[in-house]
Amino acid sequence: MIGEKRENRGEQPEEQVDIQEILFRYLIHWPWFVVSVIICIACAWGYLRLATPVYDITATVLIKDDKKGGGASMSSELEKMGLDGFVSSSNNVDNEIEVLKSKSLAREVVNNLGLFVTYKDEDEFPNRELYRTSPVVVSLTPQEAEKLSAPMEVEMTLFPNGGMDALITVKDKEYRKQFDKLPAVFPTDEGTIAFFESKDTLTTNQAKEESKERHIKAFINRPMSVAKGYIKSLSIAPTSKTTSVAVLSLKNSNTRRGKDFINKLLEMYNINANNDKNEVAQKTAEFIDERIGIISKELGSTEQDLENFKRSAGITDLSSEAQIALTGNAEYEKKRVENQTQINLVMDLQRYMQGNEYEVLPSNIGLQDAASAGAIDRYNEMLVERKRLLRTSTENNPTIINLDTSIRAMRSNVQATLDATLKGLQITKEDLAREANRYSRRINDAPTQERQFVSIARQQEIKAGLYLMLLQKREENAITLAATANNAKIIDEALADDNPVSPKRMMVYLAALVLGVGFPVGIIYLIGLTKFKIEGRADVEKLTSLPVIGDIPLADEKSGSIAVFENHNNLMSETFRNVRTNLQFMLENGKNVILVTSTISGEGKSFVSSNLAISLSLLGKKVVIVGLDIRKPGLNKVFNISQKEHGITQFLTNPTKNLMDLVQPSDINKNLFILPGGSVPPNPTELLARDGLEKAIETLKANFDYVILDTAPVGMVTDTLLIGRTADLSVYVCRADYTRKAEFTLINELMENNKLPNLCIAINGLDLQKKKYGYYYGYGKYGKYYGYGKRYGYGYGYGEKHTSREGK
Repeated sequence: MIGEKRENRGEQPEEQVDIQEILFRYLIHWPWFVVSVIICIACAWGYLRLATPVYDITATVLIKDDKKGGGASMSSELEKMGLDGFVSSSNNVDNEIEVLKSKSLAREVVNNLGLFVTYKDEDEFPNRELYRTSPVVVSLTPQEAEKLSAPMEVEMTLFPNGGMDALITVKDKEYRKQFDKLPAVFPTDEGTIAFFESKDTLTTNQAKEESKERHIKAFINRPMSVAKGYIKSLSIAPTSKTTSVAVLSLKNSNTRRGKDFINKLLEMYNINANNDKNEVAQKTAEFIDERIGIISKELGSTEQDLENFKRSAGITDLSSEAQIALTGNAEYEKKRVENQTQINLVMDLQRYMQGNEYEVLPSNIGLQDAASAGAIDRYNEMLVERKRLLRTSTENNPTIINLDTSIRAMRSNVQATLDATLKGLQITKEDLAREANRYSRRINDAPTQERQFVSIARQQEIKAGLYLMLLQKREENAITLAATANNAKIIDEALADDNPVSPKRMMVYLAALVLGVGFPVGIIYLIGLTKFKIEGRADVEKLTSLPVIGDIPLADEKSGSIAVFENHNNLMSETFRNVRTNLQFMLENGKNVILVTSTISGEGKSFVSSNLAISLSLLGKKVVIVGLDIRKPGLNKVFNISQKEHGITQFLTNPTKNLMDLVQPSDINKNLFILPGGSVPPNPTELLARDGLEKAIETLKANFDYVILDTAPVGMVTDTLLIGRTADLSVYVCRADYTRKAEFTLINELMENNKLPNLCIAINGLDLQKKKYGYYYGYGKYGKYYGYGKRYGYGYGYGEKHTSREGK
């Protein structure tokens, strides 16, 4: 039966967790939580007061994409005008996003806006950043700033009279100078620094009126480092996979600066994209202008020759026969001229290619061969793409290397095509020459003047036609340059959110609240881990599966060792009544010897045994308490018995004596008797091991209803283990805040090896004033181990009659 009780008792902690006990463990320290929450909330308020808010600035743009229709309108309009040959663009949203996020483009924006110089107002707390509101502007060229080995700090003190004191620090170098007025220049080893008054005169005047002096600090960083920081804070993402609309988002502590950065970024992007797209048209314009200048001179000379010839020859009309011959001859001559024009164009292109390896070739200049024109257009597209990629990468990039290989192959293709075209034109030239000679023979009889006139007129007509064609192409090219549209169309301008994205006030306060609660919980938990002494029932139940028969409060030192009195219903009396009841349920019929021990002295075993004996005597039962701690008798002090009184040691030394003569009545209750330990023997262990102890206990059992054995601490001597053979039940006393948790290893060993019979635990010395035990240590929680089905706890009335086995 007892084994079943212990087994069930040991399994219960695994099946049930007392949530109320855990909560109470923390709630009793509620002042800690209040103070911790207040401190954390105050720290959160201070953090929000000092932290610089970060805002999210966003803009929406439409990036022209050939695949998604972003640039179809412009191409279609140019095709209608017949000018599509000058436009070479192949845009992709992903590529354009990478260009927008490139460090080189961001550095151009930083240099343009001067963002590598920041200002802070040292007169305010926390320091307020001044963007375009600083009364003094510090200037250093981006080239010099890029060479700085470390950020430069410029501390400026502005005086009301317009003067300024400047202290410049770069690493370990310091430069100091005072200026009577601004603007001023300060040459240093790192570069020449210029100081200007801000254009915002109102801000400057207000600063002079508010204080006698004003302290401003400027920080100059490398533009590329600043650009990298902006790139990390910049995110660009398309709104969907089917559109070419992208959202630019920048996180910055200054909304005005964030807007300026995004707007300038889009502006610089459009400028660079337009420059890339117009490069072919610009090269074509240069080539056409050069050819127009040459043809113009040749045309003027031919017209002057024709005028002089007509004046000297006096030509007025030609015969009809000669006219027919001349008409046919002129037709072939015209074809020869056109042929020669094409030959000249091809040869000019070949010469142009020899000195310009990575320059685009003029296109749409009148070359009639479609294969050559197509090859030139493809070659130009590859060159434009190469220059575009070089903006965000280097020539060692595998993509650039592969593209260079393709360009060289295409260049060879263009040269081969031009060579083939030239050969074809020369063959055509020979054919035309043969036909022209046939007509020339028909007009041999014509006057020499007429033939000279026709020759001069033909040259004049050829030059005029070529001149008109070049003028037309120049106008077409000018239209193409004027019609170039921005690559990125702004849908929504840069706007900043009203609320900062960092820090979030509610999140900070929530985190402070969580930390305010978490710190005390963690501290209490760590304190609990470091405690090596038991505090009450909860600790005992975790350390052992033995039943706990009672929780005994800490006794008042003024009342002495006796805490139970007749007709008293105080807390201590009720506690020992509860312990008494539980012991009676554990004792079987005919079993009445109760052993009381502990691990070490000072845990209150004598106090518990004495008051338990008194409580049992109040039932009208004859009770004897035996002082078997014969090494250090403790009952003498409890009951005020002289140490010289005879005791059980005299009987154990000489079992022939009458044991009952050594028993003396108590002045506390007529049913309570005391058998003190007597004088301290030289061989206590041997005395307790003899048969005399069994004889003594049998005698006492025959004369008394209950025999209480107050024994020595089991953790110090083996006397108690020898006495255990005579006991029916063993009460192991532990003291709260005194007994070490490690000592329960010995208690569990005693239980497992059955060295003490029917072992149970009594917890002594609970300090209820500390409020750390609470309702959990109420009286009567022991019935669940022995099948009571009733818990007393708070419902235990002090004047309530007991119907248990107390009347046994």
